[in-house]
Amino acid sequence: MQAIHPAQLDDWLQHASAQQPGVLPVVLDVREPWELQTASVRPDGFELVAMPMRSVPARYLELERDRPIACLCHHGARSAQVAHFLIQNGFTAVVNVHGGIDAWSQQRDPGVPTY
Repeated sequence: MQAIHPAQLDDWLQHASAQQPGVLPVVLDVREPWELQTASVRPDGFELVAMPMRSVPARYLELERDRPIACLCHHGARSAQVAHFLIQNGFTAVVNVHGGIDAWSQQRDPGVPTY
């Protein structure tokens, strides 16, 4: 499984778009609803999909298997597990956002609160 840092997201988005022109990549936020209320990212060049980790086994078929997906959580552990799960279930373009929303705030958007 590949991991990217939030600072590398623009490069990943560009690569994903070149691989699949016209397909908007997904940032899959697997944090809990209260975490999303506390700190969220703004979609910019990607679609943001919220799907708490515990709901992924029941809901993952809502996602397109070949669409580029970057999994995001608080620090990267939950999202790594979800990325691994998706890959095991036939998803082909999945990465983990290493460091999660905490690193996102430090590397991409200091306006995103840390918690």
